[in-house]
Amino acid sequence: MTRFDAGLMTAFLIGFVAMLAAGLTHAAGGGAEMAASVAPDRHFDPKGKAPSAVTLQVLNQARKTLPFGDKRDFDEEKRGFIAAPESKKILGPDGNVVWDLERYEFLLEGEDFDSIHPSLQRQSTLNMNFGLYEVIPGVYQVRGFDLANISFVKGDTGWIIFDPLTSEETARAALELVNKHIGKLPVKAVVYSHSHGDHWGGVRGVVDEADVRAGKVEIIAPRDFMLHTISENVYAGNAMNRRLFYQYGILLPASPYGHAGQGLAQNISIGSVTLIPPTRVIEDDIEELTVDGVKMIFQNTPNTEAPAEMNTYFPDMRLLWMAENIVAAFHNIYTLRGAPVRDALRWSKYISRALYLFGQDAEVMFASHHWPRWGNERIQEVMRGQRDLYANINNQVLHYANQGVTINQIHNVFETPEGIAEQWFNRGYHGSPEHNSRAIINRFLGYWDANPATLIPLSPAESAPLYVEMMGGSEKIIARGRELHDEGAYLEAQEILNKLVQAEPDNQAAKDLLADVFEQIGYQQENPGLRNSYLAGAYELRSGIPGGAQISTTSGDVIRAMSTELFLDFVGIRMDPEKAAGMEFKINLITPDNGEQFVVELRSSTLTNVEGFLADDPDLTVTINRSDLEAVMGGQKTLRAMIDDGTAQAEGNADIIGQLASTLVVFDPRFEILPGTKGPAPAGDPNDYEVSGIDPSGE
Repeated sequence: MTRFDAGLMTAFLIGFVAMLAAGLTHAAGGGAEMAASVAPDRHFDPKGKAPSAVTLQVLNQARKTLPFGDKRDFDEEKRGFIAAPESKKILGPDGNVVWDLERYEFLLEGEDFDSIHPSLQRQSTLNMNFGLYEVIPGVYQVRGFDLANISFVKGDTGWIIFDPLTSEETARAALELVNKHIGKLPVKAVVYSHSHGDHWGGVRGVVDEADVRAGKVEIIAPRDFMLHTISENVYAGNAMNRRLFYQYGILLPASPYGHAGQGLAQNISIGSVTLIPPTRVIEDDIEELTVDGVKMIFQNTPNTEAPAEMNTYFPDMRLLWMAENIVAAFHNIYTLRGAPVRDALRWSKYISRALYLFGQDAEVMFASHHWPRWGNERIQEVMRGQRDLYANINNQVLHYANQGVTINQIHNVFETPEGIAEQWFNRGYHGSPEHNSRAIINRFLGYWDANPATLIPLSPAESAPLYVEMMGGSEKIIARGRELHDEGAYLEAQEILNKLVQAEPDNQAAKDLLADVFEQIGYQQENPGLRNSYLAGAYELRSGIPGGAQISTTSGDVIRAMSTELFLDFVGIRMDPEKAAGMEFKINLITPDNGEQFVVELRSSTLTNVEGFLADDPDLTVTINRSDLEAVMGGQKTLRAMIDDGTAQAEGNADIIGQLASTLVVFDPRFEILPGTKGPAPAGDPNDYEVSGIDPSGE
């Protein structure tokens, strides 16, 4: 095995836990202290620009054509309100802010911001709902405390909690609010609806693990929950964590010119991520269970919004919980931070099954994001609309693909039908038609567009200088880029300016102009992931990759949940093949307390492992209890130290441990995405600047 430097593994795990906190498999997380809010008339960047005349025209057209007369969401969003805390901030044990909804209060000022798409502003205004709400008598939600909702179902003797948020601190605050206004009751069960971290990370804020072990509290989850909770984000974890800077805009200040909401909610909490493994797994496709007198029918829906997910129907209450399979948004088929592409057709079919199993009887439908829907007619409207949304993009994209439309064309060809797009709950507040349509082709046909010229493409740094040369050099490109910018031809401008920035990473004038282009494209986006990505790119081009403290957690829950195999797999990913050149050995790893055994082999600069076997001729055999190995996994101790103190036993050439450790790389969570942006973090307060005095007409 390895002699892990404590800092190396800790660095990985901090990033990994941060990603799990993000939606872990879908949503946000990552690395910074919460950026402050900015006064609506101020820009957080000294080089920031106001919306151009073309951008104003795009947004005004949306105001004229979208169905703003439909106010039902606003009625549903406020229905059942009971109470809210005085403060919209939730603090951690050291007084640190782990949740801050106050940053977004500019959305409540009644102003139509010219730098936010009106549809996104509408959604973000709705997501300012904050506090305790009654769904039906005996069923409650706390909304606005995190990226997700936490729901409370009253049983005969206590609470059954659905989806305990991302952070221990926000979940605890939600439980305290419920106990204060409804009455204090013990928690009898917790249900994890699916494997994304904003639906389980706060579990220790609502239950004590000792009560779980004693059988006083049941933890219920869908099949394969633990497998997908840990595995989906590990292998490419550092890259996903970096990409979250873009999708979730986690380093953008809350501002009309920056972060203006995340679609599913305003943002994600940055407290302590915890995990208690389930005590009961719902294995069957349809499974009935009664907990504390509450009858529930679970519907497993694997490989929909999450690889492990389930809906729940409460027949005695005619109440339907749709987890995250139905929310007030078009969800991600492909999430920009990176994850396996989801199956839109399967997703649609599971919604359809839920409609015919439960939806024709249900009188109330609620979910892990947004607000409930009341009345069977409204429920069926939403269920059919969302079913059609996912089926349509699957079928229509493949219809075009079978006629030769490629992954590089589909987003400019596919269009959501008006009958689907005119429904607010089908708008692209998490996924967008543009990147989801490309995802469908990627799922079925892969990334290649079938043009042989793109089979072995040059890297951008190699191809860009050729383009710059053929276009006549940087001055001509900047001049033409400025013309296109001023014309409002932003996509055309980014095409040539990106080539110049790739060829000349130190050309700040080119980077600033490309940033101006990105900013206008960002302002025009309805989808927050697209908006954030463009605005984060503009920020980095102008000022470099932002600083900010990484999420810090001492929780060992996620570390303990990693399988030994997953841990060994990731060691192989961290190994630098050049440093491992010429090394060759076999290690037997034995963990007696859980009966595992592995052969770990290094040859041809490749580390592999196989569970359930031992080599007959190992160079080293390491015997260590899995419970002790977790200290190595978490970076608290080195394997060498544990051998020296007798916690682990080594037979054979123990120098192999040091050899393997010497090949391991610490991944930088702030690697460059755009060239020329790596450098010291900008000094000063990024929130203290007036908007540049730019005439919106562009003249």
